[in-house]
Amino acid sequence: MRNDMRTGGKDQRKSKGALGEQVAASFLENLGYRIIERNWQCRSGEMDLIAAQEDILVFIEVRSRSSSNYGTPAESITARKITQVRQTAAVYLHMNGIEDVPIRFDMISVRLVDETAVVTEHIIEAF
Repeated sequence: MRNDMRTGGKDQRKSKGALGEQVAASFLENLGYRIIERNWQCRSGEMDLIAAQEDILVFIEVRSRSSSNYGTPAESITARKITQVRQTAAVYLHMNGIEDVPIRFDMISVRLVDETAVVTEHIIEAF
């Protein structure tokens, strides 16, 4: 019984995260970004969104929260997470033969309330 509860919580967290990523992608598309990848994975980690804004390749970390009990989404990004995102981006660039392209790391905060999600913050060049 206890394992079922943990799995249910993990599934719920994943579905909330997916909703947040979808809302973030739509938000970016409305600003003229072109989404290239969603949930791109390799050994070093996962990149929530990879997008192009004109000639800039943008790696986006999406943070979704349903409450502020544990701090803001931006506060949840640790030095370890930044390192992981940067390493994952390096792998993506290498695996796709991308060189001499300007890159940037953004963070998008999404507020989840019931079945709705809203982008509350877009930090350009977050780290």
